[in-house]
Amino acid sequence: MNYLNTYGWDEKLDQLKQKSIHENLPHGRVAVVHRTCYEIISEIGLFQCELTGNMMYSKSGFELPCVGDWVIFQPFDESKGIIIDILPRERTLYRKKSGTVADKQTIASYVDKAFIVQSLDDNFNVRRAERFMAQILEENIKPILVLNKADLPFDKQQVDGQIKHIISQIPVFFTSIRQPETILRLRESISEGETVVFVGSSGVGKSSLVNALCEGSTLLTSDISLSTGKGRHTSTRREMVLMDGSGVLIDTPGVREFGLAIDNPDSLGEILNISDYAKSCRFKDCTHTNEPGCAVLEAVNGGILDHKVYESYMKLQRESWHFSASEHEKRKKEKSLSKLIEEVKMRKANR
Repeated sequence: MNYLNTYGWDEKLDQLKQKSIHENLPHGRVAVVHRTCYEIISEIGLFQCELTGNMMYSKSGFELPCVGDWVIFQPFDESKGIIIDILPRERTLYRKKSGTVADKQTIASYVDKAFIVQSLDDNFNVRRAERFMAQILEENIKPILVLNKADLPFDKQQVDGQIKHIISQIPVFFTSIRQPETILRLRESISEGETVVFVGSSGVGKSSLVNALCEGSTLLTSDISLSTGKGRHTSTRREMVLMDGSGVLIDTPGVREFGLAIDNPDSLGEILNISDYAKSCRFKDCTHTNEPGCAVLEAVNGGILDHKVYESYMKLQRESWHFSASEHEKRKKEKSLSKLIEEVKMRKANR
């Protein structure tokens, strides 16, 4: 059995590698991303790799290797190498880069399931869970809602009412590190060879939950510092953990902001259960704001559709429309610039 099968390597990835001009070089998966290097788990060991100059300066930030990527590398001693190529990504989780209009940041790639961690205390925010779910479903990743700190007093009926539109679409787990059986159920939902990522805001107990899940598991990181490239492990970065008898877990730092990087705003209707009502609108291009015969507004006014879910849908759709339009405009400018550069090159060549 191929050792990397445990980390998700399969026949499709093998076929992708065979199409690369570097198919005879070793391949591996990015376990940790540091400022200056990448840790790669491979058939021949754990390598600290840097990028080629061409790759470093010719790619946008979100195109550079991220945790979960499969890469081809050139070793130059028993523990160091250079990344030569990145295999095409699938099921990649992005978010809009903070402080930008349309730039996006890569969180992890080749993800099978994404666990959205919320806590059942003052941090509980169903609107934030919807935001995570929308982005995860956009990338064909299976979302799972984890409601943590279930040992604290909370109103189960009230919580169920707030998430009833989510429960109808995705699995929901109530967990607590003080209730081992809840951790066991969560661990059993992760199959061998699967890659799962944990996302959530700061303060929801994600780190404690991940530590409980990964007890006795193998960290793939060596002791390397973020600042110098030579120090020790910290908890402020994305990293991959091989779980005993289970899958591969990618932990992520807590985020304060999770901006949508969605190219298809229309998908939000399906995600928030708006589409079933929208099909009955009088106009096909109904915006669900003030049109006569809008079945969505009728459902809201009649108390059938939760007004807060509707408001969340409108907010997320405006945000994704803005990102999509800005992304389209950015691509258009890049295409025009590339065309101009080619024209200049041709003029010089014809002189």
